[in-house]
Amino acid sequence: MKTVTLALSFFLVGLISKAQEKTGINITITIDNVTSNEGKVMAGLHTADTFMKGPGVQNLESTIENGKVILTFTDVAPGSYAVMAMHDANGNNRMDYESNGMPKESYGSSGNDMSFGPPNFSTSKFEVGEEDLELTIRF
Repeated sequence: MKTVTLALSFFLVGLISKAQEKTGINITITIDNVTSNEGKVMAGLHTADTFMKGPGVQNLESTIENGKVILTFTDVAPGSYAVMAMHDANGNNRMDYESNGMPKESYGSSGNDMSFGPPNFSTSKFEVGEEDLELTIRF
């Protein structure tokens, strides 16, 4: 009986330690040039299939403190991704536009391509391998 109890104990300890092992990569995004602390910053982790087409494979939001936001996407599988972020200053959960089509609210993407026009996946993408990543996005 002691042998069965001991074996069962080792089995359960093994399961618990396995459950606590990290299964994916963490991607930490820092945005430190938000123009005000009003509203929130929303960010989406995208694949080529979701970029500029709707919600990302993971979506986060954060309040702003002293013009800075830090967000972490967790358990990300290896592959090609891009991050899009926007400052939702009025809290309506969407990008607002001027009558001429220009955005009213700040936005940015990984790769920090500051060209005119909307961001695209090819200039925003990065590769996720086996190590955690830290990225900075500029608005």
